[in-house]
Amino acid sequence: MASLALTCSPSSCNLGFRSLSSCRSRSIKPSSSSLNLQSTTRSKISLNQNRLFSFSNPLRNDIVLKSTTSSLPNRRSLIVQASSTSNPVVPAEPWQGASMKPLLASIATGVILWFVPVPAGVTKNAWQLLAIFLATIVGIITQPLPLGAVALMGLGAAVLTKTLTFAAAFSAFGDPIPWLIALAFFFARGFIKTGLGNRIAYQFVSLFGSSSLGLGYSLVFSEALLAPAIPSVSARAGGIFLPLVKSLCVACGSNVGDGTERKLGSWLMLTCFQTSVISSSMFLTAMAANPLSANLTMNTIQQNISWTLWAKAAFVPGLVSLIVVPFLLYIIYPPTVKSSPDAPKLAKEKLAKMGPMTKNETIMAVTLLLTVGLWIFGGALKVDAVTAAILGLSVLLTTGVVTWKECLGEAVAWDTLTWFAALIAMAGYLNKYGLISWFSETVVKVGLVFHGSCPLEFWFCSTFTLTTFSQVELPTLVLCSQHSYL
Repeated sequence: MASLALTCSPSSCNLGFRSLSSCRSRSIKPSSSSLNLQSTTRSKISLNQNRLFSFSNPLRNDIVLKSTTSSLPNRRSLIVQASSTSNPVVPAEPWQGASMKPLLASIATGVILWFVPVPAGVTKNAWQLLAIFLATIVGIITQPLPLGAVALMGLGAAVLTKTLTFAAAFSAFGDPIPWLIALAFFFARGFIKTGLGNRIAYQFVSLFGSSSLGLGYSLVFSEALLAPAIPSVSARAGGIFLPLVKSLCVACGSNVGDGTERKLGSWLMLTCFQTSVISSSMFLTAMAANPLSANLTMNTIQQNISWTLWAKAAFVPGLVSLIVVPFLLYIIYPPTVKSSPDAPKLAKEKLAKMGPMTKNETIMAVTLLLTVGLWIFGGALKVDAVTAAILGLSVLLTTGVVTWKECLGEAVAWDTLTWFAALIAMAGYLNKYGLISWFSETVVKVGLVFHGSCPLEFWFCSTFTLTTFSQVELPTLVLCSQHSYL
């Protein structure tokens, strides 16, 4: 920044330059291209002391005129400051709040049901809680905000309207089911961080991946093997199997966008997509919807479904489905490449690059066996599933396989904990208020449920259908479609 200094004496005025940074002034003589303004009249230029004038041109180059008094008598100086700096145009920040249309749809659902006349046999509190509950469900499906934020707003609405007390609204945060899922997410972080999940998948591919059908089965069963410890199909697919499947497809000459998708990639992606739903239903901790269904079962008919009981009931039909579904897809939607000799070769190269199992991988594997063993035999040892998960996580934290900072950074785990606890609390009080029993009796009377179904069947079917699509099939379909094989 430089300034022009106009120094006036009774007989003349000198215009010179002055550096603002050094605060020095020098008068430019006529021999050095200075401007000497001779005045024939005395003090025709009248300047008011200590007065500041400022104006700007359309280019926002500010010019400031300032009159000061020199220390010498009868001398005044005029400082002209010119700044060519322009204010940069700051782009508008994108909207980071809620999506308005989904939010309004959620609110409208609750408001409309709130003002519907309360049916006979239902208390006012129960009906109002149902309105808030359904509005929260619509928000969870449409997601105007993250799921945890939607659920927290639902609890806030219940407390604000005096439908639930604060203690009742947040009572489910002491329930073991949400914490079991959150702890399983921390286990998933250990799998991805250590690379143990990739090692298991590559090992299966190297052994059984020489044919296209064998490659599909190796991916399906390795994913099912990891399902008990990774409670999110998005984490399993996005963190482990989608990169693996894509690299295998490329190695076998099936690329995206060049007409070779049907060689192997389309069938392999479709197979992994369809079977992920099966493996997610085989274990209590394989998907977030499963503990919710178990909790609703406990609330409605007081039937406890343990990890072992769930696995015993789902293992055989799940195993049969894992065998049948890939074969059916192989017939209905076959790949044009029937053999994949490059897949085992690629898997062996990856295993060689990974080297022998690291210390952290060994600790992760042993901890997983310990935890799953306690889940299976915990009933006889009087150790529940959550206690077993806490014990396993304690081992991982103590050995440094997973750090607490990484656990705090697992946003999905804390988000799931929040919306799980919210739904469990509202569903539990709907049952306490008698709404579930009234609804099941009404449905049975009009014959809309087959075989005179009990409340368990209604809640299990509705919850499983809703949550499976929003938490399992939809994220997996998005992940697959983003890579254009489907």
